[in-house]
Amino acid sequence: MAENTRQIERLLQDIAWETAQCRAWIGKESLDPRVLEAVRQVPRHAFVPEWQAPYAYDNGPLPIGHGQTISQPFIVALMSDMLRTKPHHVVLEVGCGSGYQSAVLSRLVKQVYSIEIVPELAQAAQERLAHLGYANVTVRHGDGYLGWPEHAPFDGIIVTAAAPDIPPPLIEQLKPGGRMVIPVGLPHGRQELLLVEKNAAGDVSTRDILPVAFVPLTGDHGAAYE
Repeated sequence: MAENTRQIERLLQDIAWETAQCRAWIGKESLDPRVLEAVRQVPRHAFVPEWQAPYAYDNGPLPIGHGQTISQPFIVALMSDMLRTKPHHVVLEVGCGSGYQSAVLSRLVKQVYSIEIVPELAQAAQERLAHLGYANVTVRHGDGYLGWPEHAPFDGIIVTAAAPDIPPPLIEQLKPGGRMVIPVGLPHGRQELLLVEKNAAGDVSTRDILPVAFVPLTGDHGAAYE
């Protein structure tokens, strides 16, 4: 436990350093303390395959099987920060993976709904999150491009795989005043992390944040990559 604590503190230092290096892109020198505390509380080693556990607190992505990855902790923290979450918010996550981003978000909002297209990952993430006590996260298997209309509109939407464009269903399901953070681009070409905002009148604006590298969004709408 003491070793994990030291590793987490080192990870937070790495996140702070990288945030400072990216300040020209993200427009700030440090992230929301609430987000950093959420990262501190979530045991990342519980969300990676056992053979990857020695690297769980490195500030980098790791493979989790099925061609998917657990995102770099800096990117998890940055995307969570960009949502500007409030404790009463309900958010949608597209691409649950192992459930790590879901767990971080669960410490920031009232409810997280997460969609995962790989059935084995969806089931494992739901079981893992329940076992670890993240009771305000609900995971289902499905195509995240279509969102989760039964629980819309959402205060925030976070997409953890790169789409060829911003999925129209997700824009529709974003609440006026809400924010969406999504990587857009091709898997072997340029990808940009975008901030999508919908104002009170329902008008949508987008802003490029920084270049990123994500696994592609798959499913019926992944044909654009082929």
